[in-house]
Amino acid sequence: MPAYRTIVVGTDGSSTSFAAVERAAGVAADSDATLVVVSAYTPASREDTAAAEDALKGEAHLVTGWTPAEEALREAADRAARAGARKVTTHAEDGAPVDVLRKAVRDHHADLLVVGNRGLNTFSGRLLGSVPADATRRAGVDVLVVHTT
Repeated sequence: MPAYRTIVVGTDGSSTSFAAVERAAGVAADSDATLVVVSAYTPASREDTAAAEDALKGEAHLVTGWTPAEEALREAADRAARAGARKVTTHAEDGAPVDVLRKAVRDHHADLLVVGNRGLNTFSGRLLGSVPADATRRAGVDVLVVHTT
């Protein structure tokens, strides 16, 4: 079986997503693959951000728009490098997590998608679906589900 060339992993800034990033980085290091770390975000509405802007004043940008996703990506890229990945790129995109992951797989011609297992074994995950379950069904490439919880 040939080594993976491009690996996509998602992060939302949670500790469980960082565990998936670190596992993906290890696979990327072993395969000398490019690791593409993506973060999905949804721009907040004006009503949602008003309270943050009042409280944070000039630093409100830290919790609105794509800034939280960019911060999660910076942390994930640092962790990936420490885990041995040599070629790491990051990308934040507006959209639902599974859609953003699938688009990244397609756009970067990835041959492996790595996701954490958060939500797989929860009642709401079984009832409504979860990112790992939906990504596994819809990815179109190999999927590694990392036990993160």
